[in-house]
Amino acid sequence: MSLLQVEHLSVQLEDRSVVEDLSFELSAGERLSVLGPNGAGKTVLLKALLNLLPYRGDVVWGTGVRIGYVPQKIDADTHLPLTFTDLFSAKCRTLRIRFTEAGDIAHTVGLTPQMLKTPVGHLSGGQFQRGLIGFSLIGNPNVLLMDEPTASVDEPGEEHIYELINRLQTQHNLASIMVSHDLSFVFRYATKVLCLNRQQVCFGSPTEALSANVLTKLYGESVGFYDHHHGS
Repeated sequence: MSLLQVEHLSVQLEDRSVVEDLSFELSAGERLSVLGPNGAGKTVLLKALLNLLPYRGDVVWGTGVRIGYVPQKIDADTHLPLTFTDLFSAKCRTLRIRFTEAGDIAHTVGLTPQMLKTPVGHLSGGQFQRGLIGFSLIGNPNVLLMDEPTASVDEPGEEHIYELINRLQTQHNLASIMVSHDLSFVFRYATKVLCLNRQQVCFGSPTEALSANVLTKLYGESVGFYDHHHGS
């Protein structure tokens, strides 16, 4: 079942073309990773899909799609007495669902009661990112859009976040579109990959689409990677 159909999508910011003539689709349960160098238009693409930026072309979400969004970064003021309990509660009220669901989600993403009560500006990068993932899950989405969800997490914590995302997608059969720079993650978990450098460079399964030539074309230099599908 098709959840998203994108045809000839173009986004222009001021006088600069950021995304040009992009077409792809997302089906139920698929995990699409978006790769590309800095400035390639990856974040702009997600915002266009969420209708947060003007665009040309067609973005058609399927009937019954419920979207959860995990932004790349939110600058949290350490002096602001705002907690994830406050944020989860506010979203529950907005969606008119019981707060008990948010409590279950907090447990699922590994947020302890103490973390929920801690001002967001005082949480570690990994704890804060778990909170953002939990926030995106309120309302039972069937599609997750994630913009580099480990960007603010130290290297040891990245693997925990990736494992959490994989577990949530498997348990809830979530389709996803994730911006990522981590090729090992892409080969391990993604079912499709979209290579973007303003224009579409490739689209398909990672093992078929991510050849050395494509990566060189995408990043402008030789990129080393390890294919986990073929590893031990």
